[in-house]
Amino acid sequence: MVINQLQRELKKRQAFQSPEVEAVLNVLRTGDQFRNRLGRLFREYGLTSSQYNVLRILRGEGKPMPSLEIADRMVQVVPAITGLIDRLEKQELVTRERCHKDRRVVYVALTEKGLKLLKEIDPPGLALHEQLIGQLTRKELKELNRLLVKARQSLRATEIAG
Repeated sequence: MVINQLQRELKKRQAFQSPEVEAVLNVLRTGDQFRNRLGRLFREYGLTSSQYNVLRILRGEGKPMPSLEIADRMVQVVPAITGLIDRLEKQELVTRERCHKDRRVVYVALTEKGLKLLKEIDPPGLALHEQLIGQLTRKELKELNRLLVKARQSLRATEIAG
């Protein structure tokens, strides 16, 4: 029996039930390790990964956005976008304003302090991304991205069918 790298890491004695099981476990393990390393970086700046994600979304949009649209764009689903934005507002990284036409809609804007914090995080953030996955070639990264998108598309297809 040939023991592969993931089996060694997990100290698993038996082979995986299928290549699909092994691939999903590889994605989960890698994602968990990346999330931990990125989380450490964000904590140095007083943020969680979800808070950082909100700030990046706002910077990318370049204008105030409805909070529910921010929630839709998050990398990881967050159950309580309001609480997340509350904490960012307390840190003076975002501001909120109710829509005058529809009081149910709340617009969130990035403050100068929030923009400054993102600019501080950018260099070490980029360096960490390169450290985490920079050993792959451009071609390999492109293929990895293509395969991950393909995996998510098949997931969406099963959700629609089910």
